[in-house]
Amino acid sequence: MPSIETTNAAEPRVLVIIPAYNESECILATAHKIEACGYDYIVVNDGSKDDTLSICRANDLNVLDLPQNLGIGGAVQAGHKYAQRYGYDIDIQVDGDGQHDPSYIPKLVEQISNGADLAVGSRFLEKTDGFQSTFMRRVGITWLSWWIKLFTGETVTDPTSGFRACGRRAIDLFCKNYPDDYPEPESLALAMKTGLSVRETSVKMLERQGGQSSIGGFSSVYYMIKVSLAIWIVCWTHGKEA
Repeated sequence: MPSIETTNAAEPRVLVIIPAYNESECILATAHKIEACGYDYIVVNDGSKDDTLSICRANDLNVLDLPQNLGIGGAVQAGHKYAQRYGYDIDIQVDGDGQHDPSYIPKLVEQISNGADLAVGSRFLEKTDGFQSTFMRRVGITWLSWWIKLFTGETVTDPTSGFRACGRRAIDLFCKNYPDDYPEPESLALAMKTGLSVRETSVKMLERQGGQSSIGGFSSVYYMIKVSLAIWIVCWTHGKEA
């Protein structure tokens, strides 16, 4: 890995990006699930302070070790640059905390193969029995969905979802420009305002299988203010490209 050869030219080359910061509790299980599905992957160790890196190396996982913590945006962008450098057609972001079920990856790939530039796995597009997040986070998600629609005219039911697929145009865009903190809603707005096609597909998600979320308490208030302002700025600065 990375595999440079492909036996079927019609099949897109897919890379799974696993950003990981202090995910020692579940990174091995997450990587093994993706391996079992037959996908190339790269664990992007974002300067973890726990045993994430040593676990990856001890188990021969394909890992890109960042020398310092860049945040989720920097880690994901590093994955996009890896995908671009090695010529992948599609890359898939799968969180290292075990929330995302790799069995839904083909649905995301299908959206890209059918013309989408960016495909988002949504918990809310259809009613499922999967994990729906906490009440307060659902309120925040509803707000961000409305805010994005206000500025772009497009509806995204799950704008904070980190379970996403990018085609070549989105990979190229995000290699050049990707938000640093809490990047999912802002990058959706960026993609839409630069003319990329964004679609959703229904997925089930699990509760976090280990580690701790970076959003909680006062940080959730900061998150909403920061992301709302960032979306407004992105849409204002890229308005002429829409």
